[in-house]
Amino acid sequence: MEFLKNVKRRRSFINEAIYIVLNIGLAVSLLVIVRVTSSIWPAFILVALSKWRVFAVRPQFWFANVQANLVSAIVSVSYVVFLFAANIPGASYGQVLLLQSILAILDICWLLLLKPKSKRKYVVSQAAVALFMGITSIYFVSFEWIATPVVLLVWLVGYATARHVLSSYDNEDHTVLLSLGWGLTLAEVGWLAYHWTIAYKLPIIAGVLLPQVTIIIMCLAFVVYRIYDSYYHHQKIRMSDIVLPLLFAIGIIGVLIIAFNSGTATGAGSSFVLFEGNNIA
Repeated sequence: MEFLKNVKRRRSFINEAIYIVLNIGLAVSLLVIVRVTSSIWPAFILVALSKWRVFAVRPQFWFANVQANLVSAIVSVSYVVFLFAANIPGASYGQVLLLQSILAILDICWLLLLKPKSKRKYVVSQAAVALFMGITSIYFVSFEWIATPVVLLVWLVGYATARHVLSSYDNEDHTVLLSLGWGLTLAEVGWLAYHWTIAYKLPIIAGVLLPQVTIIIMCLAFVVYRIYDSYYHHQKIRMSDIVLPLLFAIGIIGVLIIAFNSGTATGAGSSFVLFEGNNIA
């Protein structure tokens, strides 16, 4: 019996080691592919191949598996977009490599530390990461697109992240309806942002832009999550549970719109206005 236990422990250790090596290898491989090819498409192909287990079941389970893995796919695709966007014009080779290396380390942390967790607080954190990265990456690459794909992609990110969070709550009978509603809400915000896209330079990493719509959507998502969580646990929305998140979100959005929302729009398709602090860059 002791021998069998030792064998199981050894197999468990080997499986864990293989899992760690494969995930680190995936993050590093995506970094290398983007640097070598200077294109996102080969990296996207590798991301698609890495999701082979989604389809390693009977076809009738494919749709359910795809939905369950949407959050992971959003983070992986966004990681590739971030790696590509890190090639900042005018930046030195060392600066680009450093930024891409930091992104790779963060992706490894996602794959090994956050993604495998199943407790609700971790599930919510997973959805928050996917929401932030998904919305940001969409507006990184879509400033010359037409509105339709932008709105659809924002809707998909909203639907996937809402479904991911709601799946962590027991006895929720309206997961699909609520997820569709949240996706529609984000699609409307995304449509508005498409016509007036504003991004801010980060103070530490020069050349990296943070879209205003990402901050607004994250604030809205925080409030909506607190409202749902309060209703789920108490069968009513308690003001004590939502007043601080609500004031925080209103304050952040109000400051962004009033103090950091003036200037002349430029760009094809959607308008793109770049701010550094209070000044147009």
